[in-house]
Amino acid sequence: MSPTAVPPVGARIRQARQAKGVSLRALARDVGVSASLVSQIETGKSQPSVSTLYAITTVLGISVESLFDAGEAAAVSPVAAASPVAAQAPVLRALAAFAADPGRRIGPVVTPREREVLELDSGVVWERLGHVPGTDVDFLQVTYRPGGASSGSGGLMRHAGTEYGCLTSGELVLTLGFEEYTLRPGDAVCFESPTPHRYRNDGAEPAVGVWFVFSDT
Repeated sequence: MSPTAVPPVGARIRQARQAKGVSLRALARDVGVSASLVSQIETGKSQPSVSTLYAITTVLGISVESLFDAGEAAAVSPVAAASPVAAQAPVLRALAAFAADPGRRIGPVVTPREREVLELDSGVVWERLGHVPGTDVDFLQVTYRPGGASSGSGGLMRHAGTEYGCLTSGELVLTLGFEEYTLRPGDAVCFESPTPHRYRNDGAEPAVGVWFVFSDT
């Protein structure tokens, strides 16, 4: 199936919600976010944080794997040099297991080979660096491939919470509200996530950084 024929994650969430007979407001209430945010996620206007994605799949009783069906789209894959086909299934199982048990500890030490990886079709890769039960924070290494952006549609995103990031290599352009900033290695950012924003990599090299995203509950 061609990439253009693959339903985006938001559309799959909407299909699963409707199949379960769950209203948009009920899903938002159970996940702990606003109904408008769920609507934006389903229509592709906003991308969910990792923790919000796990919460949605848990409430709907589906696995993260079902949103990234390897038979239709290679949306979840390892970042390592190993064969994507050979390594994809363990990653999908790890993500689905975490969705089923959000209280599971990840760490205290996580090696690169042990990271859970989520790859977006907009050219962005999230690698989970750890998780302490009882906290609501995404601890991530984020890679923006050349031409990659946090929003594939080109629009600005909004979501609950606060995010902190530090770029370690490459260059990244941050649009935050009406301002635009060019981030270089060592530059750090922090802002309230409901502020319209978008990251993009206009360079020829990957842009890599460490991000903490705190979600409101």
